[in-house]
Parts: sequence; structure tokens; C-alpha cells
Amino acid sequence: MQTATLLQLKHGQTKLVDLKEVVSFVRSIVECYGGKRQYLMRMMQEIQKHYGYLPREALEELSKQTGIPLVDVLNIATFYHQFTLEPPGYYIIWVCMGTACHLKGNADNYDILKNILGLDNHSKTTKDGLFSLEKARCFGACSLAPVIMITSRDGSERYLHGHVDPLGLRKIVAKYRSKAIKKIKEKKGGRK
Repeated sequence: MQTATLLQLKHGQTKLVDLKEVVSFVRSIVECYGGKRQYLMRMMQEIQKHYGYLPREALEELSKQTGIPLVDVLNIATFYHQFTLEPPGYYIIWVCMGTACHLKGNADNYDILKNILGLDNHSKTTKDGLFSLEKARCFGACSLAPVIMITSRDGSERYLHGHVDPLGLRKIVAKYRSKAIKKIKEKKGGRK
């Protein structure tokens, strides 16, 4: 019987986690919401808040403890944009797909960013864990279209970039890549 699992963490790292911890954490959430199907999304939100994403092991345990078929849990996890099945990058790049941004070329900018970041059609997060790429709805900055927003995973940083073009996107990615690497090194070195 498996007693530990390797969970993906932020920044492309992994961590060996005792499955008892996963079971215990999920149990506490299920007990809090009474294990009722009507609270499934709330329970999933709690899991994602704790881990930063929805680990497969936690979803399997949620299914087991609530009696809700795993296929139903996975359907919700993949249907709603608020959920992610992989750990988010250090920075999340949100590409506005609102009408003004779409008309000004942000669909192309999204594809260009996928190429710059080396993402295939099945992944949202870079292999080094520095970036995630997401589509978003209107940011309310239509006069700056096309617009992207970059947020830190923990939400402490939020930057809006307007009138973006392919050259600008490369410069923006380079800026945040070096910023993320610097912050990660500082954190590992114990400095802030």
C-alpha cells in the first residue's frame, strides 16, 4: 500500500507528502461541509487554496470520502476556469480576450506567448515553474488594448501592460523571468 506521494509544488519543485496528510486534510474539509454534493465546489476551492492547485490524490480522496464519483469531481475541475490541475507558475500571465483586446490582436499575442514560454497545447505552466499562461475576460482597460496582466502566484503583485506587441511581450517575459529568478534565489538564501 502506498504511504507517500510526490506532489508537484510551485516553481516546478516536488515534495514527498505523506498520504495520511492528504487524507487528513481532505477529511477536515469534508467534515466542515458535511460531505454534501452541493458544497463540492467549495471543498475543491479549499483544496486548491491549500495546495495551490488540485492534486489528483486529493481529488481521489475527496471522491472517496464524499461518495461522489471521481469522474464528476474531475468534470468540475476541468470545466471551471478557477480550478487548475497543475501548480501555478511564480508569475501568471493573464491575456485579455475581451472584445477590444481580441480585435487588437490578443489572440495572436496569446499564441506568441505560448511560443516564447515553450508551452504546448496541453500545458499552462512552464517546465521551470516560473510562468503560467491563462486567458482572461475584460480587465476594463480597453483604451490600452491589447492588454495583459501579470500577477504573482500569491497575489501580492499585479501589473497591467497595455498596447502589447510581439517585441514588447518578449521584453516583458524577460523582465519577469529575471525578477522571479532573483526572488527565488533570495528566498533560498534566506534574504528578503
